[in-house]
Amino acid sequence: MTTRANNLDAMKPTKSVYVARLLTDSVTRELDSHAGLAFDVGQEAPPARAELLERVAGKDAAIVTLTERIDEEFFAAAGPGLKVVANVAVGFDNIDLAAAARHGVTITNTPGVLDGATADHTFALILALGRRIVEADRFIREGNQWVWGPRMFVGLDISAGTTLGIIGLGRIGLAVARRARAFDMRVIATDATRPLGSTVEGVEIVSQEELLAASDVVTLHVPLLPSTRHLINRETLAAMKPGAYLVNCARGGIVDERALIEAIDSGHLRGAAIDTFEGEPQVNPELIARPQVVLTPHTASAGEATRDRMCRLAVDNVLAVLAGREPLTPVKTA
Repeated sequence: MTTRANNLDAMKPTKSVYVARLLTDSVTRELDSHAGLAFDVGQEAPPARAELLERVAGKDAAIVTLTERIDEEFFAAAGPGLKVVANVAVGFDNIDLAAAARHGVTITNTPGVLDGATADHTFALILALGRRIVEADRFIREGNQWVWGPRMFVGLDISAGTTLGIIGLGRIGLAVARRARAFDMRVIATDATRPLGSTVEGVEIVSQEELLAASDVVTLHVPLLPSTRHLINRETLAAMKPGAYLVNCARGGIVDERALIEAIDSGHLRGAAIDTFEGEPQVNPELIARPQVVLTPHTASAGEATRDRMCRLAVDNVLAVLAGREPLTPVKTA
């Protein structure tokens, strides 16, 4: 256990902040510069539940990640002095917002600062799928003998003539669209906030049915809500264009993984790339067993500068609330 205290201003009462996971190096070093605050910083690995509840007790604030379950038990363990919980993520499905509201605790997240990195990762997965890069890499590493031929590892052209369908044209969806248009792809999207037939930065807004039927690659960029859980299921997978690919860098629960495996095994889908999983951090062994599936461990935002910005925004949200100001990026709890 590491405890960081700052004594630059001994006249001010010290407020305490529990940091459940080790932040990036640069942001961790900056913690010492915040006068009047004591930071109780955890390790790189997620804390055990008992440790989480013990160390948050009596704290004024907590900085957590998606691996920590923030619920009624957590708020009760923290006590009445807890004012803010800052989640180092855009998503907040690890937090019971109703419980936070009952305890009067402000919840914040880190939107906006990771859009580019997530879009980069999404497009990297699209390229890896279409050009079968992971399959080809594995083929060579396994020591297979080969001679070049016209049919060898033929995949999808990621260029003009290929259609990308984006489900959810928010900040990240738009960032993906810009990258796709730079590759001369046709880009269509669904978005509940925009009228059908409208165009946004060259992206046509269409119905979900039209998008699924027309897209060579479908990529998901919606939050996990009751209305989006298993949005991609047997019915929607069957409606996809035969031979298409699916990419999910949003939330695992959006995709029915059992149905996805069936669609790949039947040959209806050519493959998929998954960065977030239903049972995260556990990954369905059947996904691992299929060479047509590219897997990454929830690393879409894992750019060095991006992770610094995420951690710094979480700290800045805590600083604002403890100073009596409005947080920069609050989550609506009621």
